[in-house]
Amino acid sequence: MTTQTRIPPTELTGVFGTVVKVAAKRMIGRVPDSMGVLAHHPALMRASMGIGRKIEALDELDENLASYAVMATAAYIGCSWCLDFNYYKAHNEGLDEAKARQVPAWREASVFTPLERNVMEYAEAMSQTPPAVTDELSAALLDELGPAALIELTAKVAFMNMSSRMNVALGIHSEGYADSCELPPLATRATAIASATADAAPEVVGSAS
Repeated sequence: MTTQTRIPPTELTGVFGTVVKVAAKRMIGRVPDSMGVLAHHPALMRASMGIGRKIEALDELDENLASYAVMATAAYIGCSWCLDFNYYKAHNEGLDEAKARQVPAWREASVFTPLERNVMEYAEAMSQTPPAVTDELSAALLDELGPAALIELTAKVAFMNMSSRMNVALGIHSEGYADSCELPPLATRATAIASATADAAPEVVGSAS
């Protein structure tokens, strides 16, 4: 963790704490400090993890689209923990990690389809205060995804808003999930702009003599 959390982590105890520790160690080899922060309120931790699992298990929305949506939400809010963890999940679940890596700079990246871009625009618009979803964007997604998938997209973005804002407020930062898999680093807006500029530059053939 790059900085200390605003509430010092405590020990995970009891049956639930043991299950969480075993799962965390199996996943990344250690228990993240973030879990120790939430362990101060076991009932809330159980409730949050429970609804998170249920929302993740929904399958009306394409998995890759869901991954891009929640990562775009985390990037917009500034939750490095959420970005890192969901990039790790994309790798672990066999999703398109090359595209997932570009999500933090999706507006400048050239790898996304119009639908994928609309999904990430929707995620960002939902995450503004107040939400800025337009009738036009909603209608476009309804036409392309259907009502069930659009509702699921909205729910997944809403849950990521809750998780991201909690983590940012509590000072919970990235803990190296992606690093543990030796994944290439996530794109930044600066690197995406530089890449787009390079791609747009005219090719120079030969050299002046």
